Amino acid sequence: MSESSEAGARAEQAGAPLRIGGFTPDDLQIAGLVPLSTVDWPGRFVASVFCQGCPWRCPYCQNSAILDPKIPGVVAWSAVEDLLSRRHGLLDGVVFSGGEATRQLALLPAMRRVKELGFHVGLHTAGAYPKRLETILEEGLVDWVGIDVKAMPENYEQVSGRAGAAEKAWASLDLVLAHPEVAHEVRLTVYPGGPFDGLEVARELKERGVRAFALQQARAFGAPEGFEAKGAGWDDQVAALARDCTALGFDSFEFRPD
Repeated sequence: MSESSEAGARAEQAGAPLRIGGFTPDDLQIAGLVPLSTVDWPGRFVASVFCQGCPWRCPYCQNSAILDPKIPGVVAWSAVEDLLSRRHGLLDGVVFSGGEATRQLALLPAMRRVKELGFHVGLHTAGAYPKRLETILEEGLVDWVGIDVKAMPENYEQVSGRAGAAEKAWASLDLVLAHPEVAHEVRLTVYPGGPFDGLEVARELKERGVRAFALQQARAFGAPEGFEAKGAGWDDQVAALARDCTALGFDSFEFRPD
């Protein structure tokens, strides 16, 4: 049994708040809580917990208002538990999103608590913290992962705004694929002015064994000021890319236009 599992067992036996690595679910900095979502985990009815803070600065980010890690959360963890106590039989699970949820060490005890309450756990991640993602997967804390792969490695810094992001993101993808018991969806978001290496990315994903892939067209809503989601002929270019991705033969492919 790992150190975090032992800590959880001790807390449960003692009736104390679940604490892992010195953190409890109450420490999770939550920027927003959506009581019911049908889109954050395909095919499931879930509550979505949006965690504050992200280390990357993607130009199209739809949650740009919650990227600053210095801003405290505005939703208490007790609100999540209150919601779940009223939604047994109505919700399938909880999706932790962001920001970048794995940035916060309190994510692990929060996930474990959701499991204790009898719900499934989903995660949205860009793969910024592969070691933490590995722990989550090894501990069996997650049932589904939606992971963003933003570009081929040589183009990653252009999209993420951070050096070294490519190695972390692609390593995180490999971690997810190494756990076939965990369902996944790999998402690629394309935008005007981006590297437009989407077909290369899709081919690489297929070669690595990705089963479920989604192509997403960036939207202006929620993005940083000045982001342009449209360009001459852009919709046609993205539609053509979607057709090429369809032809690759993923088990599941979804195109999400703007």
